[in-house]
Amino acid sequence: MAIKISKTFLLRKLHQLTGIVPLGAFFFVHMFTNSKAMNGEAQFEKAVQDIHDIPYLLFLEIFGIFLPLLFHSIYGVIISTEAKSNVLTYGYGRNWFYFMQRATGIFLFVFLLFHILNFRFGLVPRLNMTPIAGNAGQSFNIVSAEFSIPWIMGLYVLGIAATAWHLAYGFWLFAVDWGIVIGEKAQRMALYGSVVLAVGLFFLGTNAAVAFVRPCGLLPAALCESPAVNNKIEAPKKF
Repeated sequence: MAIKISKTFLLRKLHQLTGIVPLGAFFFVHMFTNSKAMNGEAQFEKAVQDIHDIPYLLFLEIFGIFLPLLFHSIYGVIISTEAKSNVLTYGYGRNWFYFMQRATGIFLFVFLLFHILNFRFGLVPRLNMTPIAGNAGQSFNIVSAEFSIPWIMGLYVLGIAATAWHLAYGFWLFAVDWGIVIGEKAQRMALYGSVVLAVGLFFLGTNAAVAFVRPCGLLPAALCESPAVNNKIEAPKKF
């Protein structure tokens, strides 16, 4: 007897997969690259140039980032509009976690659109008009100039917080829905782990953002590598 699988079931599973595999991986790479700013302009711009030098980068962006992000965001908003919030009636922890997952998803839909237009394409009027794509040598100054604007920095800190929670709790939902974590105790421990991961990702992302306006970000400058002033080695003089 053939087993029928509903379209909604497949779409929800695809929604979870796109959030964990391509987009989750991209966020970790993105945070790692941004953290290069802790060691100065040259290190960050070298990291950006290394990304620009990846073969078939445009195809990776389209099929590995933009299309999964588009599907995940749009379908996530659809799910959020269909969900009925009952946190005021049943104020349990998991109800609030579920509500925050939907709320951060809607916020991220708008925030990521702004982020992509701002830095990837440089299309936000009265803000940055120089895209980072194709301008790796100016990338640090582009980001630094934007983050020097208080409301822009505040918006990005909120974006980092929303992304950190959405991804970390998304890992927990994925593990539970896919039967990876079974049992009440195991799920509770995994939930604690997701909260710790969210806090850690928020600190890493915020520290990387602050590093564009303050050496080493929120950490003491002694913990970061000082940018080299002159790497040239002079040849011995002949007498």
